[in-house]
Amino acid sequence: MAWADSKLNMTRGVTEISNEVYGLHMFALYICTAIGIVVFGAMIWSMIFHRKSRGVKPATFHESTKVEILWTVIPIIILIAMAWPATNTLIAMENNDDSDLTIQVTGSQWKWHYKYFDQDIEFYSVLSTPREQYDNRTELGEAKSENYLLEVDKHLVIPANKKVRFLITSDDVIHSWWVPAFAVKQDANPGFINEAWTNVPEPGIYRGQCAELCGKDHGFMPVVVEVKSEQDYLAWVEEQNRLKEEAKAAEAASLNASLSMDELMELGESTYMAYCAACHQPTGLGLPPAFPALKGSPIALGDVSAHIDIVYNGKAGTGMQGYGKQLSLKEIAAVVTYERNAWENNTGDTVQASDVQAVASGSSSNDDVVDKMKETATEMVETVEEIATPEEDLTKTYTLDEMMEKGQQVYMTRCAACHQENGAGVPPSFPSLVGSPLIKGDVTAHIDMVFNGSKKNPSMVAFGSQLTKTEIAAVVTYERNAWGNDSGDLVQPADVESASAK
Repeated sequence: MAWADSKLNMTRGVTEISNEVYGLHMFALYICTAIGIVVFGAMIWSMIFHRKSRGVKPATFHESTKVEILWTVIPIIILIAMAWPATNTLIAMENNDDSDLTIQVTGSQWKWHYKYFDQDIEFYSVLSTPREQYDNRTELGEAKSENYLLEVDKHLVIPANKKVRFLITSDDVIHSWWVPAFAVKQDANPGFINEAWTNVPEPGIYRGQCAELCGKDHGFMPVVVEVKSEQDYLAWVEEQNRLKEEAKAAEAASLNASLSMDELMELGESTYMAYCAACHQPTGLGLPPAFPALKGSPIALGDVSAHIDIVYNGKAGTGMQGYGKQLSLKEIAAVVTYERNAWENNTGDTVQASDVQAVASGSSSNDDVVDKMKETATEMVETVEEIATPEEDLTKTYTLDEMMEKGQQVYMTRCAACHQENGAGVPPSFPSLVGSPLIKGDVTAHIDMVFNGSKKNPSMVAFGSQLTKTEIAAVVTYERNAWGNDSGDLVQPADVESASAK
C-alpha cells in the first residue's frame, strides 16, 4: 500500500469516476504482476533445475492439444475479467445525462476560455506566474512561487456535489483539457465539440494542464478548477454578475474619458507584458516569421484604425487572435498607444477607448463618430444601472411578418451561436432545427423548451429569465417558419404566458 501511494503511481483522484479508473489501473497492474511472476518464475526454475550440466535431456513432445487449449483459454478469461469493469467505467465516463451545469471550454493559444451556459458568465483564464520566473530573470536565489506554472488569474469555479458537463472545443489548434484529480482528459479540436463531466464531492482547488503539444507556449497553459460549496458557488455567481455590471458601467464611462499619454503608456505596458510579450517579446522584436516585430513595423507606424482592428479582431490564418472579448476598450486603447510609441516608434499617437469603440462598431474613428459615442456614453451607464423595464402588454397581437422580423433578431443574438444561422446546429450537442421533431411538433412543447430549457440536454438553457414573453413568442414563430419549416404557426405573447403558467 505504501508503494501504491507513492508518486510513481497513478493519481488516485477525488471523484467517483477517478477512483474507478484508479481501481482499474491497480487491477490490471496486479494481473500483469501475477503473470510476470508465473512466467518468469517458470523460466528461472527451468533454467536452474533443467539445465544441461545436470544431465537433463529435453522433452521431445510438441503440438500438445491440452497446452494449446490451456494457453488460449486462460488469456481469454483474463481479458474478459479486465474488459468487463473497464467497459462499465468507460460507459459511465461518457454518460452526460442529468447534468446540473454545463460549461463550454475553449482552448486558445495559450489560454482557456470558459462560458457558463446557465449563467451569463464567460471569461479567459490565463497563466499568472510572473514572466520573470519562467524566463529565469529573477534575482539569484529567489524562490519560485508555490504553484509555479500552475496558477491562473481566474479560476474555473464549479459547485460541489453537482454533475458538471464540459463541452470542449478549440478556436485555433488542438489542445487537451486535463485535470488528473477528476480523471478528465479530453482533446479540444477546432470545429468539433467533445464532452466530459465530473462530480466533485469536496470543495478544493484542483490543477491540471494542456496535455497536447499546441505551440511554443504549450507549457504555460494550466487549468485551475476551484470547487465551492453550493452556497459559496451561488455567492460567487452573484459576485460575477455584480462585477460584470460594474465593468459595463466602467466601459461606458471610459468612452467619455480622455487619458494622458503617460497614463496610456503605463497601462499599455502592463497589458502588453501580460498578453502580447509572449509572442512579440518584451523588446517588440517578435519571433519572425510567425510573430513579426512591432518595432518599426508597418502596423505600428501606419494607420491607427488598422492597428486597432488587428488587436481587436485578430487576423485570420495567423497566430494573431482577437482581444476584443479579453480586454476592455481602455486596455486595447492603451496597448495600441504603447505599441505605437515604445521601442523608438515614437509616433506620438494617443488612442482612446472611444476610438476603439468606433473601429469595433465598423465605423471609422473620425471626430463625428467619437462625439456621437461620447454623447451616448451617459445613456449606456444609465442602462447598465438597470432602469426598470416597462411592463409587457401580453394582450397585444402581432402579424406573422412582425414576429418573423423580431424573431430573426432574437435568434441571431441568442440562438445562432449554437444552432447556427441556417438552423443546422452542431449535433449532437446542438441539434438541427431544420425539420426537427421539436419544430414540427406541439407548439406548447416548443415554447416550454425555450422558456424552461431542457433537463435531458443541459446545452439548451432556459431563456424565461433572459427574454421577454414577446421575444420568446417571436423566436418560436421564427424557428417554426424559417429554413423551409413553413409551419404557418404564429405564436403570441399570451400563448407564452399561458404555457409558462402550466
